[in-house]
Amino acid sequence: MNNQAQAHEGIYQGEPAVWLRAANYEAAVLPGVGANLIAFRDTANQYRFLHEPEEHAMESFKANPIIHGIPVLFPPNRYEDGDFHWNGSIYRFPVNEAATGNHLHGFVHNIPWNVDGFGTTATESWVTLSLTVAEGHSVYTYIPHAFTIQLRYSLSSNGLSQHVLIRNDGDTPMPRLLAFHTAINAPFVPGSSSSDYRFNMTIGERWELDQRMLPTGQFQTLTQDEINMKAEGLSPFFESMDNHYTAVPQNGRNRMELTDLRSKLTLVYDVGTSFKQWMIWNNGATPGFFCPEPQINLVNAPNMKQELDRELIGLYGLEPGEIWEETSRLYVKAPQQ
Repeated sequence: MNNQAQAHEGIYQGEPAVWLRAANYEAAVLPGVGANLIAFRDTANQYRFLHEPEEHAMESFKANPIIHGIPVLFPPNRYEDGDFHWNGSIYRFPVNEAATGNHLHGFVHNIPWNVDGFGTTATESWVTLSLTVAEGHSVYTYIPHAFTIQLRYSLSSNGLSQHVLIRNDGDTPMPRLLAFHTAINAPFVPGSSSSDYRFNMTIGERWELDQRMLPTGQFQTLTQDEINMKAEGLSPFFESMDNHYTAVPQNGRNRMELTDLRSKLTLVYDVGTSFKQWMIWNNGATPGFFCPEPQINLVNAPNMKQELDRELIGLYGLEPGEIWEETSRLYVKAPQQ
């Protein structure tokens, strides 16, 4: 096998892609579909870590590119009645979730991004993609600010690294609300089944959600299963989850770990401490994949009627010219001897 780092333009199931290869790993990102990192694999061992579209299902994926790969959500999750309060103004988003009457998932996960460059170093392959919003851009229609979001993915023997940067290019403060709807396979090891998997993650408190899936501003008492989620772990399909939690780092790290008990391998998703919230969605406890979603802000944060601490709910902005950035990594932790 050729372990030399490689980066090149290619095709993923008929869609233009940038492919990265390094060590045992390969990854593919789709610039035309929201810069979605659609595949992350260990080709030597045939591990597929991310939920990918089935063959011949790309049109369905492109129509709703949320539950595959690593979609970028800006702004993330739900906003009541499509309203978004910011700095004394109300931005009007389309109501695109009929069941709740809310806006869901923002505006950048299904539109083209620019490929700024790709290449290799002695140890890694990399690609940089960006979305530049200004007056006249489709996103500006709903979020009237000039800004740039940049993603850099790199692949090495240390797994997949993600660097995200947001820069305010305008002359007024802008909202900085972001998440990744990361879809993780369980199982990711050939020959294993979903029942072989346990996960744990750095959750804190569980937010109470109303019938419209919006936070009430109160916390719910954690069940024993949810307490186990913080420590020894449990099946990612132990019950139906569309749950919202605060993120509380452990040992200085904010992460989800998914262990294959049969092979003793652990997939680590280390997301950085700027993400103050977690969403967990498991498709109604359907085995196969689940979504541990690192999120900066509380769902519906700009519209909360209670006086909640802005740090607690991650309601952040960027002043003109300011930059925010964070890094995350997906990697495999070998079994301890």
